[in-house]
Amino acid sequence: MEHNKREKIMAYVSQYAIITLSITIMSVGVYFFKFPNNFVFGGVTGAAALVAKLTPLSASAFSSWANMILLVVGLIFLGKKFAMTTGYASVVMSAELMFLEKFFPMHGSLSNQPMLDLLFAIALPAIASALLFNVGASSGGTDVIALIVEKYTHIHSIAVALFLTDLFMVVAACFVFNLYTALYSFVGLTVKSLVIDAVLERIKMCKAILIICDDKDPICNFVMRKLVRGATYTPCFGAYTDKPHYMIYTTLTNREAGQLQEFIHKENLNAFISMLSTTEVFGKGFNHA
Repeated sequence: MEHNKREKIMAYVSQYAIITLSITIMSVGVYFFKFPNNFVFGGVTGAAALVAKLTPLSASAFSSWANMILLVVGLIFLGKKFAMTTGYASVVMSAELMFLEKFFPMHGSLSNQPMLDLLFAIALPAIASALLFNVGASSGGTDVIALIVEKYTHIHSIAVALFLTDLFMVVAACFVFNLYTALYSFVGLTVKSLVIDAVLERIKMCKAILIICDDKDPICNFVMRKLVRGATYTPCFGAYTDKPHYMIYTTLTNREAGQLQEFIHKENLNAFISMLSTTEVFGKGFNHA
């Protein structure tokens, strides 16, 4: 009981540490590279750039209010747990943007290289968003709308849902700024969606492992006791030798697969191993099941 409680606390701390790190990465990308260039990839920060251009309201102030409203929407449609993590992320992001605005005022592009700024404005928030989605949170804003769209429609890709949700902001940029900025923004939105999808795929990547061996016990014991994963085995015969063997099947994370491979090599077990990469894993023990 005590061990399970400690594991839950560590998982909770780890989740919020990842959220904090992700939001910091996102805030740096948004404040230093996105806002000064008026890049509008969608989202609340995209709307904030539009509002800051059209009204006396600052981008940070608008982001704070809009995030709070959309957080309530997330609570209604996505549940209390999501609202708690996203609420924390929204508060941290608003605080960090206000801090940066106060102590590091920006009066123009950081590098005076629009393409270089665009790369950082895409990469940093996209990586941060993927990390947040992977731990069951978001940065708030239109990410909430995209997650609702993904949950209640036949769109099962968060990247596609984000693209469709944020496309309106890019169109609006044509009228508020200029065609040049809008084209940059459209490229940014497209690449951002692709980067989020690629990073999520990489994070969720697992190994489906097939092992042919003479002795199943050491391998099965290692998988079940050391890695705390399940395994399935069945007797089989080699086609060439007609000798009996065991065939073991298991699914592990990349890190766990490396540990298993190292164990088999270290123990000099007579085993043939085949690994396939997969991202669609459903079942006990996988948090995206």
